[in-house]
Amino acid sequence: MFVTMNRFSLHDEFREAFEQRFRERESLLKQVPGFIRNSVLRPVEGAGEQYIVMTLWESREAFQDWARSDAFRQAHLRAAKTPKEWFSAPNQLEAFEAVTDEVADPAVMT
Repeated sequence: MFVTMNRFSLHDEFREAFEQRFRERESLLKQVPGFIRNSVLRPVEGAGEQYIVMTLWESREAFQDWARSDAFRQAHLRAAKTPKEWFSAPNQLEAFEAVTDEVADPAVMT
């Protein structure tokens, strides 16, 4: 599994608008081969100030194919319209390859 984490530093007054933009966006990810999950993570008290947009992929190659796709360009053209004054610092993209991946036993979750 391949994981990307894009960290965003926002001014307090724009946090709700940032979250709303993700809630209402038209996502193209569900149709992308190799895509697993996308989560927007809000920081909680004691965890820093940055939002994290985390995306899970079946492989690094799947992510790279997405990053070269027309769907990626379309999604990021829309993102580029986000007002720059929302951000207190440039975003930071990080990428990781999973060493382990553990999921809950469905029998335990009921």
